[in-house]
Order: sequence, then C-alpha cells, then structure tokens
Amino acid sequence: MMNTSTTRRGAHAALLAFFGAVAIGAPAMAQQARDPGAEAFVQAKAQRVISVLANKGMSEAQKKQIFHQAVDELADVPRITNFVLGKYARTITPDQRARFAPAFRTYAENVYQDRIDDYKGEVLKVTGSVVRKPGDVIVNTTISGGQISQPLPVAWRVLGGGQTWKVVDVQFKGVWLAITQQQDFVSTIDNAGGNIDVLINQLQKGQAAKGR
Repeated sequence: MMNTSTTRRGAHAALLAFFGAVAIGAPAMAQQARDPGAEAFVQAKAQRVISVLANKGMSEAQKKQIFHQAVDELADVPRITNFVLGKYARTITPDQRARFAPAFRTYAENVYQDRIDDYKGEVLKVTGSVVRKPGDVIVNTTISGGQISQPLPVAWRVLGGGQTWKVVDVQFKGVWLAITQQQDFVSTIDNAGGNIDVLINQLQKGQAAKGR
C-alpha cells in the first residue's frame, strides 16, 4: 500500500510543495556563496502559493485554479513527475505515463487543497541560501503566522538560473519530501511485482472516491 506519511508531513507544515524532487539525490551541502536570484524566486513564488491557499476572498473553485497555475510557476512539475517513479521511470510505457502524470498531479494538489481551511495567513521569509554548484541552490526559509506557533524552517532546492528557477524538492524536519515520495511509490510498484498500473490505479481510485 502506498504510504501517506509524506503527504501528512507536508500538509501539517502548511507547505506547498508538491514538489518532490529530482533525480539528483539528497543534496550534500557544499558551503558556498548565497544566490540572491534563487532567494528572490523562492520568496516570490512560494509565498504566492501560500497566499493563494490562505486567501479567504476567493471561491474554492477560483482558489484551485490559481493554485494550479501557481504550482506551475514554482515547481518543475514534469521533472518531479518523472522522479517520483524512481527506477520505473525507465520502463514506464507511453500509455502508462499519459495516465500517471495527471493522476499524480491531482493527487499531489489534493494534498494541499484538502486542507485549505488550515491556511490562515502564513508568511514565508528567506533566511539564506547555499550554492551547491552554479544553478543548483538550497534556499532556506522560515514559515510563520497563521496557525503556526513557532517559525518552521523549510529548505527549498531550486535549479536553474536568471529568471528560470524551479523548485525540485522541499526539506521539512530534515526530510526531503520528494525523495520520500519516490520511496513510497517505488515500494508500491515493487510490492505489485513491478506493475506500474497498480500505482496508477490507486491514485485514480483515490480521486474517484474523493469525487463521490
């Protein structure tokens, strides 16, 4: 069975990253200079996602639509979608990929949208960054306000440069969320004898049950 611990951790933190990660492994910190461009990107785009969820002036339908757009601006969704499949990204068929991509996206967005009422004006603040290598930066932030009693440290791994940064993973309480998500999905497929359709069906059934 698919483990939902990752989604709980993310939702409980009021974080917005469906952001799993990218096929680059857990980051090993190489202490180098900060990157103001990456920091500005996270400050603007991650805060936008938080603000959309916390906006009480929009209808739920409007909020979901804008949230969807904001996620595209913040995260490298295609790369994350591929990453969470782990070793099975090499063997998935075009037909399976066509079914998995929308199922995963809906699953990931629902994690946050299901808890819309929990968002009450959280504020993100960048506290620094570490350049691992050019175009690969860990941006450190805190999230406070709303229902959060103490500022929560959250790290965002971003790739890119100039105006084209994208988040590829988020670290909360020492755990890189997408890497954990990948472990959950790969375990589900392994337990099904390598049948990727089992994971796809689980995601789709979860959505169908939600729609009833």
